[in-house]
Amino acid sequence: MNAADPAPRAGAARTGTPAASIVACPDGPLLVRGEFEVVTPDGEALPRTRRTVALCRCGASVLKPYCDGSHKLIGFKTEPPAP
Repeated sequence: MNAADPAPRAGAARTGTPAASIVACPDGPLLVRGEFEVVTPDGEALPRTRRTVALCRCGASVLKPYCDGSHKLIGFKTEPPAP
């Protein structure tokens, strides 16, 4: 394989479709859809019951790494304030 033709990722479908996709919601969480695993720093898999999960990126969630909607309460913004 060369740089123009990288090896397929583990879990990727035969069609080349990624196993998971990530959507950065404006002023909100990262939505992760598809086949993936969320693990602790020690490598332990966290339980997941849904195909799509929302991961916190505001830092205020009490359910970290998952989003609990706290970004709305604290006014989290993904764009820096105008100078």
